[in-house]
Formats: sequence, structure tokens, C-alpha cells
Amino acid sequence: MARPEVRACKFIVILISLQSMIRVFAISQNSEEHAPEVHCSRERSRAAYKIVEEYLIPFVEKENYQMSQKCKLHPGNDIFRDQEDHKIHVDVNEWRCGYCKKSFRAEKFIDQHFDNRHSNLLNVSEGNCFAELCGALHCDHVMNSAVPKTKCNPAAATRNRHLCESLADSCFPVHQGPSAGRLHELFLRQFCDAHTCSGRVKPFARGGKKHTNIFYLAISILILMLLPIFYLIVFLYQREMRKGTQVLRRISKQSLKKKPS
Repeated sequence: MARPEVRACKFIVILISLQSMIRVFAISQNSEEHAPEVHCSRERSRAAYKIVEEYLIPFVEKENYQMSQKCKLHPGNDIFRDQEDHKIHVDVNEWRCGYCKKSFRAEKFIDQHFDNRHSNLLNVSEGNCFAELCGALHCDHVMNSAVPKTKCNPAAATRNRHLCESLADSCFPVHQGPSAGRLHELFLRQFCDAHTCSGRVKPFARGGKKHTNIFYLAISILILMLLPIFYLIVFLYQREMRKGTQVLRRISKQSLKKKPS
């Protein structure tokens, strides 16, 4: 039989192991219970960010204006921005996670991967959900462009206009100088004026970022590649023509000589 001291040591070892397992389980449960819940649409946040990038940032850069971090339109206030920046679009059917290098067939799958594996990297703080700005920024106009428009709700249009004007006031205070004043006016024309049920004013009236047309770019490159070949063909053709003319001249001179009698 084992001595009492040995049995006591074994009991202590087992007890310590059980305590360690309970502690690890408690920590994991506690972390899951206190994991921040994200009530923000990734898809609508992405749409709002793209609208800001397309129809506002080019004008802000042109004015060399620095938006305050307190401005809800500031790119740093997008809860999903770090994850979106780590999304690598390799090919049509391949997306890669910039954190762990895993590959996915579609964007929706990498979005699910971010939610399941990298949610701890979200910039969770109050007021940084870009989806909340969709009413002011016309996200539905961009996301549902192919869907028939529903009947306009005057109350919703008024509410979105107030949100839009508050963004213009907070992000581009007119008292901060001429650049802020011009951007304030532009924001009203670009986004806020279209919040009406009249249908006369369309969103993004001032246009947006200029895109290079891929078709015309491809045609231009093709022309530049074929131009040297065309000039080479013309050069060779003209050289052959000159050679042919010289041969004809020599034949003509010989035929004019009188034959000896």
C-alpha cells in the first residue's frame, strides 16, 4: 500500500489541476460574456464609407482640409476599417485575410471569418458605426440602384435631411475659414438637398472621384503597341517601292540604247 504522504501528494496534485481547469473555464466564460456586442451592419458601413471616399474625400483633399476626429465622417471612426484594410482581393473568386492569410471564395465568407476569428480587432467605441450615417449619405440609392424605388416618406426625408445638415455643421464649421465654408456648402448640395420627395434633386450632384475607363485604357495601350509595327510596315513598303522604281529606270535606259547594225 502507498504511504499516506504519497496519497496526500497525489490528492494535492489532482486538486491543483482541477483548480487550474476551473480557472481557465471561468476566464473563457467571463471573456465570452463580456465580449463587446456589435450592433452595426458591416454591409451598410461599407457602402457609407465608399460614398464618403467617392463623393466627399476628393473635395476635402482638393481644399487641403483636415477633418476632425470628432467628425463622424472621419475614416478613422469606421468600426470595420482595420478589418476592411486587411481584406486582400486577390482574384475574382479569391479573397485573403491579411491577418492570418486564409483564403476565401467570396467576400461574404471573409466577412464571416472576420466576425468569428478577428472580432477582437474591431474599433469598438461609441458613435463609430458608419451604417448610422446611411440615411444622410443615400446608401439605399447606391446599394439598391437596380431595385424599383419605394414611395417616398416625407417624415423620413425630413429626418435624414436634419441628420445630413448636422453632419455638415459638425464636420465643416463655417467659422473655421473659407475652406470649411466651401466644404459646408458642397456637403449641403452634394447630399442634403436630395432629401426631398419632389424628386427634382438627385444625390451627388457635384460628381465624385474621376475613374479611368478600363476600355479606353486598353484601347490606348493596344494602339501604342501597334503603332511601331504600322510604321515598320510603311517603312518596308516604301523601301521596296523605291527598289522597284530604280530597277524600272535601269531597264528603261537600256531599252533606249540603239542596237548595233
